Amino acid sequence: MKYMIMMFGSQKDLDSIGGTWSAEDITALHEFMAKWNNDLVESGEFVDAQGLTQPAHARRISLRDGAPVVTDGPYAETQEVLVGYTTVDCASYDRATEIAAKLADTPYPEGTDLGRDWYVDIRPCADSFEELEL
Repeated sequence: MKYMIMMFGSQKDLDSIGGTWSAEDITALHEFMAKWNNDLVESGEFVDAQGLTQPAHARRISLRDGAPVVTDGPYAETQEVLVGYTTVDCASYDRATEIAAKLADTPYPEGTDLGRDWYVDIRPCADSFEELEL
C-alpha cells in the first residue's frame, strides 16, 4: 500500500532556514534528507518525494458567485504549511510510521526552537474511489 508522509513547517521556520542557519546546518539537513531518501530507494519503498517552494508562491482558488477567485500567498491565517512530501509503498501502516519516525531526528541548529514542535503526518493513499471511505 502507498502512504504519503507530509512534512509541515511555519513561515518562521522557512525564514530561519534561509536566513539564520549556517552553511554547515543546511548541509547537515540536506545530507540527512538525502540519506533518508536513498535508504528508501535501496529498500524499494520509495515512490516519490518533492520539496515545495515558499508559501509566497502559492495560489488559493475559491469560488465566489460562480466565478473562480485567485488569492496569492502567503496566507496570514495559516500557521503551518506543507513544505514537502514523500510517498512510500510499503507493507503496512506500521512500516510507514517507522519510516516517518526517522524524520524526528532531522538536524536543526542548537538553540533554535525549530525541532521542538516538529511533526509529520502519514496518510494512506487511496487507489480507488471506494477506498476513500466517504
